[in-house]
Amino acid sequence: MDLGAIVSDYGFPIIAAMGMGYFIFFIWTWVTTVIDPVIGETMGTLIKLVDRVRMLDNDIIRLNTKLSMVLEHEAKLDKARRAELEAIVSKYTDITNDPFDSTGKKD
Repeated sequence: MDLGAIVSDYGFPIIAAMGMGYFIFFIWTWVTTVIDPVIGETMGTLIKLVDRVRMLDNDIIRLNTKLSMVLEHEAKLDKARRAELEAIVSKYTDITNDPFDSTGKKD
């Protein structure tokens, strides 16, 4: 049978409804078999990334607190203690003055 004979036997609205039903079934099976697993994996990755960002935020807050305490304590030091502290810091400071490069590549 060709499409014209089927439409003349059953009518266009019935054939269109059957075609739309097949289309909806096809899209539903495609979404449930292909898209849902990918979204599940992506959701897990997103949750891990959000947790890491929260941990980094907490670390930054802790470091800022420690830095402010050190700066506050340094402001209270007298000149003799400050000179001693600067001598210790200069002893362990990198003398190459090379900036840190996280890629590990040399210029």
